[in-house]
Amino acid sequence: MSKKILGIGNAIVDVFAKVDDSFLSKNNLSKGSMKLIEKEEFESLKNTIKIEKIEAGGSVANTMAGIAYLKGISSFIGKINSDEFGKVYKKSLEKIKVNFHYSEKRENLSTGASIIFITPDSERTMCTYLGISSQLSKDDINEDHIKDYELIFLEGYLWDKGISEEMFKHVINLAKKNNVKIAMSLSDIFCVSRHRGDFFKLLVNDLDILIGNENEINELVQKNNLLDSINELKKVNKLIIITRGENGSLAVLNNEITNCEYIRVEKVLDLTGAGDLFASGFFKEYLDKSNIKKCLQTGSKLSARVIQKIGARLN
Repeated sequence: MSKKILGIGNAIVDVFAKVDDSFLSKNNLSKGSMKLIEKEEFESLKNTIKIEKIEAGGSVANTMAGIAYLKGISSFIGKINSDEFGKVYKKSLEKIKVNFHYSEKRENLSTGASIIFITPDSERTMCTYLGISSQLSKDDINEDHIKDYELIFLEGYLWDKGISEEMFKHVINLAKKNNVKIAMSLSDIFCVSRHRGDFFKLLVNDLDILIGNENEINELVQKNNLLDSINELKKVNKLIIITRGENGSLAVLNNEITNCEYIRVEKVLDLTGAGDLFASGFFKEYLDKSNIKKCLQTGSKLSARVIQKIGARLN
């Protein structure tokens, strides 16, 4: 893979724990969602669980790690503190040869972390303390970070009014100036619900590629079924990638739809990272100029591999 991809996203340390459905009910957590919490609630929840594993995470960072796993060249920008979690985070990316374009320093907030609750059905529910990761600003990213890449990948989780929105637009302007393509993930359905109007404007005006699951896509265009959503998205004339769980995946470009079948696995242990690693496989092939079908197939293979283990990274 001679071309390069830069991911920009929340730098989050993942803390994994197995729980039952009653734990989610007791703590008023909606299964499969990502809830933003403050540091106090994070510490309180952490004290009630048995930790299975701790590793560096964050949606786009996981995608960059997957590309490195495929021997691709990937880089990442995310904001960390020079605390213990920050050191863990930086070291984990260096270990797998993902270029980390951020110089950590002592900050007023700690490095972000997310508790990932895995229920017996392998679904994951996340409670995330963003910490300093939410303070990634346009001052942390300059043109030299952007100009040599073929593709910039941003996560919907980053979009919020204020500092993050300003940073997002700054990156898009630099990418356009340097003829760098822009891709974005929708992140989760609650994120789409909060920012639907902004996300649709980004798709129409700025993005080259959008990736999301079926529910997120339906929420974005306010349709009740995927066929209606696809018909609406055909008008946009962008590359739209849609993952559908056991129904496989598909790509929409102009009036053409490319389908890919689901890869069955013997046992699913953890769905964390399924979408992130799908994106890894897709973008690796995309940057290698493979056809869309192969992009979808490689994404499906990587996604199938990661759900058979705990965590969102492949060794």
